[in-house]
Amino acid sequence: MYDVIILGGGPAGLSAAIYTGRAWLKTLILESAVVGGNAAIADQIDNYPGFPFGILGGELMENFRKQAERFGAEIRMEEVVHIANSPEGKKVTTSEGEYLARTLIITTGAKRRELDVAGEQEFLGRGVSYCATCDGAFFRGYPVAVVGGGESAVKEALFLADIASKVYLIHRREEFRASPESVDKLMKNEKIECKFNRVVKRIEGDTVMRRLVLQDVHSDAEEVLEAEGLFVSIGLVAAADFIQGFINTENGYIVTDEHMQTSAEGIFAAGDIRVKHTRQIATAVGDGAQAGMAVTEYLKE
Repeated sequence: MYDVIILGGGPAGLSAAIYTGRAWLKTLILESAVVGGNAAIADQIDNYPGFPFGILGGELMENFRKQAERFGAEIRMEEVVHIANSPEGKKVTTSEGEYLARTLIITTGAKRRELDVAGEQEFLGRGVSYCATCDGAFFRGYPVAVVGGGESAVKEALFLADIASKVYLIHRREEFRASPESVDKLMKNEKIECKFNRVVKRIEGDTVMRRLVLQDVHSDAEEVLEAEGLFVSIGLVAAADFIQGFINTENGYIVTDEHMQTSAEGIFAAGDIRVKHTRQIATAVGDGAQAGMAVTEYLKE
């Protein structure tokens, strides 16, 4: 029996673990993919306080992990598939087994949104990717494409421009949602070509992805684009299917009060999985700290 199980090992989860660990609460973190979450696979992070010249995402999250473990947090790489109330406490079922806890903190964050087009699942891992930092090195010297118009899409295009022979940025509009500084760098990079007012209609290839079929959003005209890789960066969706029907949500995101308490007794949530306006590492850390302190007070009561 754990005092608290934290579902998700990103910035919010690791921050919460630091607080619960320092309160001498027996803490377990369950993470399905990468300790540090999306932040761990980010390239340069320039907007987290305390690092005036920036820091690599992986390095920052490794520091978070070490600090959480220093205060006794246990980390296990297992995917959570179900949570439930039981007479003994909160029961968490994972891909590997079952765990019991007095309280839960859900910090599973958000995951990349899929295109939902023909060929996307077929060529996943064979050309289609959702993380340039993770998979970009496999495409050195080859033409690739990025889909999206936000800050993450622009940064991925810039990152890939140093690796690929050519980068196409496919955007359904003509205006970017990225920062002016990032857009300026993008437009000045000769290896990046923007494909405005277009969407991906389907992905084609043989044993691996070879080309994209684009469609003009105004004329419906199709265009074939030769590319060996496609990096999808069109936003995020909540990453906690296991909570549906158990906790109050909005569009998949968990509703909490200011103390990170959910609609379910003894279950808290923090970070990007919450209904909130801003999703940044700094705000996730703040949420995690609040959740850790709230759990401590809850268990004392």
